Amino acid sequence: MKDTVHFTELTCSDNNHKVGVATLDNASSLNALTYQMLVVLKEQLERWHEDDQVVCVLLDGSGEKAFCAGGDVRTMHEVMRDKTPQQVQEFCSQFFSVEYQCDYLIHTYCKPIIAWGQGIVMGGGMGLYMGSSHKVVTPESRLAMPEVTIGLYPDVGGTWFLNRLDRGIGMFLGMTGIMVNSADALELHLADHIALPQHKSVLLEQLQVADWECVDDAYEVVTEILESFEAESSTYKPDLQIMPYFHQIQQACDGDSALQVTDNILALKGNHAWLETAQANLVSGSPITVHLCYRQMTEFDQLSLADCFRLELILSVRSALMGEFQEGVRARLVDKDGQPKWRFPNVAAVDTAAIDQMFTSLWSEEAHPLAQLGHY
Repeated sequence: MKDTVHFTELTCSDNNHKVGVATLDNASSLNALTYQMLVVLKEQLERWHEDDQVVCVLLDGSGEKAFCAGGDVRTMHEVMRDKTPQQVQEFCSQFFSVEYQCDYLIHTYCKPIIAWGQGIVMGGGMGLYMGSSHKVVTPESRLAMPEVTIGLYPDVGGTWFLNRLDRGIGMFLGMTGIMVNSADALELHLADHIALPQHKSVLLEQLQVADWECVDDAYEVVTEILESFEAESSTYKPDLQIMPYFHQIQQACDGDSALQVTDNILALKGNHAWLETAQANLVSGSPITVHLCYRQMTEFDQLSLADCFRLELILSVRSALMGEFQEGVRARLVDKDGQPKWRFPNVAAVDTAAIDQMFTSLWSEEAHPLAQLGHY
């Protein structure tokens, strides 16, 4: 059965411990996360969390193209297009609540989770990936938070993890939605380790034969195995793209407004195609997303992890109700005309009151669907 998550428990050689493997299986959609996939993944991770025999978890995707390209926004588009506002609010509240609970669980897990980020890791896939204790890229990996292109914003914990990158970098990645290659991902601390695709089976074998009875630190065991792949894998790294512009990006993103940062990014000079793509993404992307991202990075950088997800649930449901998200998915993924009709023509034209409204909760504090996150 496709459109699911496959779970395997590999018995270790001591017969007392197990390695849990969760494989996202929606390869025809680059392992995009459906609601049902999120439900079963969260439930199984909770079971493994409580199972003392399970020493660590590997999270990967089926096929060779992608770990996970995001959430199931096509289904969301159908709901946003065809249902009443109340039905849209209910569906999206439910979907995003389960997704963010799953992401939060990974961030706060009590044992190592290895995210095998082979191929594309985008959007909702980044939510799973960035919470993992051991983030692995392969040489061909490409990471991105591309929500600016579909009128959403960097969610799935982006308020937390983008704010923990070097100053300005998270804002740049969120505003431009640019793809990050494996070499830059390691330098920017979006990833921890590099390995070749064939190392995955070696990793699982070594985890199974480790002497878990004598292990004091499971995280250290996983780290040592992954580090053993580095010398062979590093020779296949692509050339750095973002790092040569690191300081210019930091300066560009040190602006007093979303508009100033936008102008600064568009003024960056370079002869790299990736920079031109980043600037083009910013110009053609949702002006509302740019404003939301600016506020995420400047006003909410001190929030707790749980509060980041509570804020993002408000923003995500508001985005679904506003229409910008629906229009972005229509233009980019459904009709594929590439001509989204954004609510505002450019970043300068965005009404501040519309952005203020996006941050206004739809629920009382007690009734917020994620009110209990972090309290149990």
